[in-house]
Order: sequence, then C-alpha cells, then structure tokens
Amino acid sequence: MALKLRLTRMGSKKRPFYRIVAMNSATRRDGRALEYVGYYNPMVEPADIKVDMDKVKKWVDRGAKPSGTVNSLIKKATQAE
Repeated sequence: MALKLRLTRMGSKKRPFYRIVAMNSATRRDGRALEYVGYYNPMVEPADIKVDMDKVKKWVDRGAKPSGTVNSLIKKATQAE
C-alpha cells in the first residue's frame, strides 16, 4: 500500500479550505483519510497553516511520501514556528 500525505478540499464554492491527510495513494481526493495531520486555509492573510509534526513524522516513518504542495506547506509551517 503506497501511502501519501496530501490535501483534501473542504469549504464551499469559491472559499476553499484544505485538510492535510494521510491516505492510500489510490484513494480519491476527498475519500476517507487514515488520519488528519493538519490544515491549510489560503483565504486569510497571511495563509493559516497548522501541521502536527509528530503525526507527520509517524506517517513518514511508516513510508508515506508527502506531495509537493504538502512538502512546501510543512516547510512554511516549521519556519513560522
């Protein structure tokens, strides 16, 4: 099973809100997630990013690979701390 850390879209039309989730790579974008590890809200200034680094580390240790966007969000979240 190939695991990924990626975004799933929430919110309403024209008001996106994203959750950072761990899921099987074959699962559809808004499908059932194995675990929620954070969120990203691009609609506020500055963008609101919250990532639970303990959960991210746990999933990366299990073999999950973050998507490109999630990888950049993790870097921004660690710089902001």
